[in-house]
Amino acid sequence: MKFVTALLCLMLWAGSEVSARPPCNYPPTQWCSSYEIAAACQVEHQCLEFKPKRNADPVVISLFYESLCGACRNFLVLQLFPTWLMLNDIMNVTLIPYGNAMERNESGKWVFTCQHGEQECTGNMIETCVMEKLQDPFRYFPVIFCMESASDVIAAAQLCLKIYEPKVPWAEIENCVNGDLGNKLMHRNAELTDALRPPHEYVPWILVNGKHTDQLEAQAVESLFNLVCNTYTGTKPTACAKAEGKNSFPKCMI
Repeated sequence: MKFVTALLCLMLWAGSEVSARPPCNYPPTQWCSSYEIAAACQVEHQCLEFKPKRNADPVVISLFYESLCGACRNFLVLQLFPTWLMLNDIMNVTLIPYGNAMERNESGKWVFTCQHGEQECTGNMIETCVMEKLQDPFRYFPVIFCMESASDVIAAAQLCLKIYEPKVPWAEIENCVNGDLGNKLMHRNAELTDALRPPHEYVPWILVNGKHTDQLEAQAVESLFNLVCNTYTGTKPTACAKAEGKNSFPKCMI
């Protein structure tokens, strides 16, 4: 509950000047016919003509993490997801759940051992399969945030999917997790993690525009929002301007 309350405070702060959306009373064929309709139906990010024009490359944040790692969960829930909610027009996020896991090939199938046990391997696989199935970060990131902010990441997975993607059957995620596709996807995560240069020493391991340093990691953990705003070389969005001179997100009493 504290995670959710904190997130609501952030969203209210970022959108304090925006009035409540009007209801969406339009058929899908009209959703992109005007900005007002797109906003009412909450599809601005899908209607390309209404997306703000970037005048610089987005800031790319890559997170190498583990689903049950406490520090990883804190960063994803309290820094990465709230920052992305407000700055997704100027940033891209890549999530690679694997971290300090290990793999071995047994009879042509990959077998994984995870730092926090078998449950963590399951969590990593679920989140990987959710990303594969949904593709769009506007669809899968809320599901993963929901899982990582729950007291029990694995137990929350099915309900989180139902809340944010009610039309996607949980069986499709299970089939991926238990089948060849999930096995191949997790092996890909292992390869991406093993290819890090310098090699990762801990998790969360954070890359900013493909680069990792101890200083960048510390800045990201302290205030990713400010780091993204300061790193972006184009015209700063309104949210960045509001935060000028502040060290981090405003605090809410919870």
